[in-house]
Amino acid sequence: CALPISHLVRDARRGFGRCLQLRLQQHNVALGHWTFLRILWVRDGLTQRELSDLAGVMEPTTFAALRTMEGLGYIKRQRRPDNRKNIYVFLTDEGRALHEILVPLAQEINDMAVEGVAAEDIEATRRALHSMIGALARFEAKITTEKRRVPTPAETRKTKTIG
Repeated sequence: CALPISHLVRDARRGFGRCLQLRLQQHNVALGHWTFLRILWVRDGLTQRELSDLAGVMEPTTFAALRTMEGLGYIKRQRRPDNRKNIYVFLTDEGRALHEILVPLAQEINDMAVEGVAAEDIEATRRALHSMIGALARFEAKITTEKRRVPTPAETRKTKTIG
């Protein structure tokens, strides 16, 4: 029995995540901080809310991660004189310097993962994944515009228990 694509993608993601986590730990960077650093390396000076949205996590998760990252000296948070409501996040010199150290580690993990895989298979996989991502995004957009939503796991359990 062949595993569904979703299971294979999940297992590959977990493998990438574990390998990356091991590498990041050597530089005192948590896996959860990696996403925020990657975003800030491209767009420094975002609000905490913008950072949450781009990272795809809830604001309390972002707040906790940023508090830790600030304590480690990777970022600084500040309000602007013209906008006292929002808190903006900026990389410190140390946070910026991590780019040169960590990005090659991530690339190394990608290279290890595809070692021995034919170039045409890698390209076919990229094309297939891009197509799947697009199809899923279109499905999600359709559901959103129809004002339907996917039930949460708790709602699903409740329905099964009651029904």
